[in-house]
Amino acid sequence: MIQTQLYIDGQWQSPIDQGTRAIVSPADEAVIAQAAEATRADARLAIAAARRAFDGPWRQTTIRDRARLLNKIAELIDRDAEKLAHLESLNTGKTLTESRTDMGDIAATFRYFAGLVASESGAVNEAPHHVISRTLREPVGVCGLITPWNYPLLQAAWKIAPALGAGNTVVIKPSNLTPLTTHHFTQLVAELDLPPGVFNLVTGGAEVGAELAESVDVDLVSFTGGAFAGESIMKAATGNFKRIGLELGGKNPNIVFADADLDAAVDYALNAAFFHAGQVCSAGSRLMVEDSIYDAFIGRLAERLPRIVIGNGFHGETQMGPVQSAQQHEKILGMVQAGIAEGARLVHGGKRPPGDVYKRGYWLEPTLLADVTAEMKIAKEEIFGPVITAERFRSEEEALRAANDTPYGLAAAVWTRDLDKANRMSRALRFGTVWVNDYHPYFPEAPWGGYKASGIGRELARIGLDEYTELKHSYINLAPKAMGWFGA
Repeated sequence: MIQTQLYIDGQWQSPIDQGTRAIVSPADEAVIAQAAEATRADARLAIAAARRAFDGPWRQTTIRDRARLLNKIAELIDRDAEKLAHLESLNTGKTLTESRTDMGDIAATFRYFAGLVASESGAVNEAPHHVISRTLREPVGVCGLITPWNYPLLQAAWKIAPALGAGNTVVIKPSNLTPLTTHHFTQLVAELDLPPGVFNLVTGGAEVGAELAESVDVDLVSFTGGAFAGESIMKAATGNFKRIGLELGGKNPNIVFADADLDAAVDYALNAAFFHAGQVCSAGSRLMVEDSIYDAFIGRLAERLPRIVIGNGFHGETQMGPVQSAQQHEKILGMVQAGIAEGARLVHGGKRPPGDVYKRGYWLEPTLLADVTAEMKIAKEEIFGPVITAERFRSEEEALRAANDTPYGLAAAVWTRDLDKANRMSRALRFGTVWVNDYHPYFPEAPWGGYKASGIGRELARIGLDEYTELKHSYINLAPKAMGWFGA
């Protein structure tokens, strides 16, 4: 059985009160690990260590040092990619194929930020000949990084790479449901010659996250997760006006016009909703189809849903694994039933798959609810599971109005062969990412984040590095002279 510890001030250690949490497999509910369960007291030790490191030796590192560090981390991820992928699938339930892809994306993220950091230099501003005026970016300080359970290491990489690359120190808190890959990643970091306190791992529950948000010694907190927890962190962070970055999920429309390539649109509608069992903040679970093709489109989805192979993520034929937790399982089933009660038509799914193999674990059939209307709860609230809700629309204006009528604004997609329509829709949709004739791709070079309740700030791209820096104007007068103004 896997045993995890905390990593504080360059040392592996148990929590002060020796607390642990059982980590279970979502596939069969077997206990797969005992994870260290930190408290506020442990979090304070980690924050203090990060503070000492930032105020001490870490401030002397150069841009080249930090770029080399990120590249070395990428090499270690490549070296241990299979081990990390195995842990990710074991802990989250996703297929091993998905986890292997994640590891490649994680290494690419570190390499991207390594290149970005290596090219850093302050901008020289126009000024009189006796003045040196520069615009500089400097590290924020101590960064508290709080990551979600669905993409434990990928989301961690999006935060760790720019944080360390910019010259900050880090205290990371993974989800207490899925800490295993972050723990192994920390073992990789421990192989490197970093000053104690630069990187700290504190596994635990909400009180650890609250301490990171409230501490006056934490200069920035970055959180990915649910809106309720994000609201709590935002309020707590006002105690010392710390910088915040929040990515809080979405209710993402996947809009299909009658002139779309229907073969591709049907195929991608399934991928948009059922990748990682729909447990993706950008999942295209809100399918919106033009009226003239609606019935045919629903019929084609209905043909394919029973053929989706549900099973253990380590089996090569598996296309969709379980959802991650009992709480999530119950929530999804409850939302499906609420949708049916509101008048949605259950086309497929909505329950556990039949068979003894699915009696233990958090299994759900891929589910399609048709004839959903925009005012229904399931059309407005994030389900975060393998469920498609299908609505019909009759005009471009109606589709746009309904798609934007949500408190969220993370991602959206449009399917059409009309490039003029595609451009109009992508400009008018109020979402941080809009795909046309595709779904789910992202790149380290492109910003990620959302409008409205989907969060504050952006990750990835150049702006993802800037989030972890403070902007300074440095002005040096090389030849000061008395002005002779006051009392001369």
